[in-house]
Amino acid sequence: MANFKNRDIISIKDFSKSELLYMLDLANKIENRDCTDLLKGKTLANLFFEPSTRTRMSFESAMKQVGGNVIGFNETESTSFAKGESLCDAVKIIEGYCDVIVVRHFWEGSARLAAESATVPVINAGDGANQHPTQTFLDLYTIKKTKATLDGLSIGFLGDLKYGRTVHSLAHAFSYFNTKMYFISPPNLKMPRDYLNSLKEKNIFVYEDDNLEDISKEIDVIYCTRIQKERFADPVEYEKVKGFCKLTKTLLERLGVKKDLKVLHPLPRVDEMDSSLDDTSYGVYFQQARNGIPVRKALLASVLGSIS
Repeated sequence: MANFKNRDIISIKDFSKSELLYMLDLANKIENRDCTDLLKGKTLANLFFEPSTRTRMSFESAMKQVGGNVIGFNETESTSFAKGESLCDAVKIIEGYCDVIVVRHFWEGSARLAAESATVPVINAGDGANQHPTQTFLDLYTIKKTKATLDGLSIGFLGDLKYGRTVHSLAHAFSYFNTKMYFISPPNLKMPRDYLNSLKEKNIFVYEDDNLEDISKEIDVIYCTRIQKERFADPVEYEKVKGFCKLTKTLLERLGVKKDLKVLHPLPRVDEMDSSLDDTSYGVYFQQARNGIPVRKALLASVLGSIS
């Protein structure tokens, strides 16, 4: 049995296949039971240095639904960070007010730095373009629920693969399964070489292209991501790629995709996915977002030692 008590959730690379499956099973059990007092008396501190809707609110909702309390911030202007306080010092102070810390920060490696400074569990809610492990847990949960398996799937990753931390985490997680991975992006937003090399070392099938049409009939899941304007230092470079690909119901039908294809998106979407997909059997991204509640309930309860 996996032991998550007092464990930091920093990178999906820190978890084995059995631990991933354990957490998905636990999330499923929690989704179907009354857990209103599971974390009664416990407090979560949300430290969000970057904008967030789904991740921040689903952590808040999950904690409150299991009886816990939530403190924190989603902007730093009214905090001591505006005075120059360091992340390490802040974490050492804030851990005295809570039982678990969730942090989103624009620096790669910031979550691990926070974990090294804290004596309470730290959960990474996204550190720059690096990792977003709790998103990966809910992505896997959604795919398993909608495809009935995680094994033997062909996954198409589409969009910003260079800066897309959700893609980086999910690709690593799927390396544990008998998966084929297709990476579709503009040439300047390709999947980082170190991630691709790691997959190839594990004998994972890897294919790169800049055209969805070439592989559209092969894939079981499309994981679509937006082109992230905030990651570009040069606005001109963003303008060159912002309209790279737009998924629509008409496009998928024209490409002759599999009837049971599922389209996921970590959201928010901008212009890469049309609302015509919302009411089709393809689009499961709203369900995906809602799945953040049972998954984050399971993660919080596990690291706080309230469930096994």
